Amino acid sequence: MFQKAQRLQQLPPYLFKEIDRLRDEVRRQGKDIIDLGVGDPDQPTFANIVTELRRAAQDPATHRYPAYSGLSTFRQEAARWYKERFQVSLEPLSEVVTLIGSKEGLAHFPLAFVNPGEVVLVPDPAYPVYSAAAVMAGGIPVKMPLRRDNNFLPDLQAIPAEALKKAKMLVINYPNNPTAAVAEKDFYAAVVEFALRHKLIVVSDAAYTEIAYDGYRPLSFMEIDGAKEVGIEFHSLSKTFNMTGWRLGFAVGNAELVAGLGQVKSQIDSGAFDAVQLAGIAALKYSAPEVKRMCALYQERRDVLVAGLQAAGLDVTPPKASFYVWAPCPPGYSSSQFTMKLLTEIGVVSTPGSGFGQAGEGYVRFALTVDKRRLREAVKRLRSLEL
Repeated sequence: MFQKAQRLQQLPPYLFKEIDRLRDEVRRQGKDIIDLGVGDPDQPTFANIVTELRRAAQDPATHRYPAYSGLSTFRQEAARWYKERFQVSLEPLSEVVTLIGSKEGLAHFPLAFVNPGEVVLVPDPAYPVYSAAAVMAGGIPVKMPLRRDNNFLPDLQAIPAEALKKAKMLVINYPNNPTAAVAEKDFYAAVVEFALRHKLIVVSDAAYTEIAYDGYRPLSFMEIDGAKEVGIEFHSLSKTFNMTGWRLGFAVGNAELVAGLGQVKSQIDSGAFDAVQLAGIAALKYSAPEVKRMCALYQERRDVLVAGLQAAGLDVTPPKASFYVWAPCPPGYSSSQFTMKLLTEIGVVSTPGSGFGQAGEGYVRFALTVDKRRLREAVKRLRSLEL
């Protein structure tokens, strides 16, 4: 009866919604499901954060409309945290904006700067929101393939000249979802130079910088000379502090870009709940020991899963960061075929690489969001398969 707008008709079904549907269908058949699909931390939010939310929510001062750009105290804390963590100096009121989760900010940002017909350069495979946000803004997403032989970094020199002529924005994401790849200073420096040469806005999604292993410390794009001149970086409290349901994040960087995003948000939402932002201050200020504990937990899980996948014959590289393992499919299987085999035959949920983009074909993604006992069971089941 009602025809959807063309912008929605251009988008595929949201990947994780479809995975949930298939998982629930198999579960109804009575199969025990081990869900390594969507990256939602299984551990509770840290106790100090919950305590602060309880206190703040009881204060009637937090019950009114929040400021569109976020509490000044939250933005000040985000700036302090960036300085301590990355040695990046930020002006809290002009170079930081509060988000209702980083997904919200990533989805809204192109509305501020992308005109219809302009190109947004997005990685492939990638978090689906990057392309969807470009389409919603009337832009044209052009994919930059991430290949194993290039350490899952985009080859900037391979971007078609015609796309570059129309390009307005370039999206990067490290530590990367879904590949778990990381980027170093030489790559980020090349991105800055490339953006300056082609007059591009750089969007850096840094949601996983705090989940890392073996002593590795991921960089921020903002650490690189010139990055603030061309870019904006999105950070999330969701994965770092087990706060996925709380919906809180922030963006930092170039003041004009931050202001543009803030202007869009003022037209679309009314800001994050003040009590959640006050709890976010507690997270950023006092939770470093808990984050370290979580990284140790994920590292143990990574070692169990990677060893099991390797024993099953899959050529898996242990990730340095993120809580994902990016595994090549066995010979003869597409990513969707292998995912369906795992789900229907052994009750293990994974995510097909093709769901993140054409260049993800031939891989599946596993999330380290179940305990070691269940991971060992998943590995046992996988090794029982004939591959």
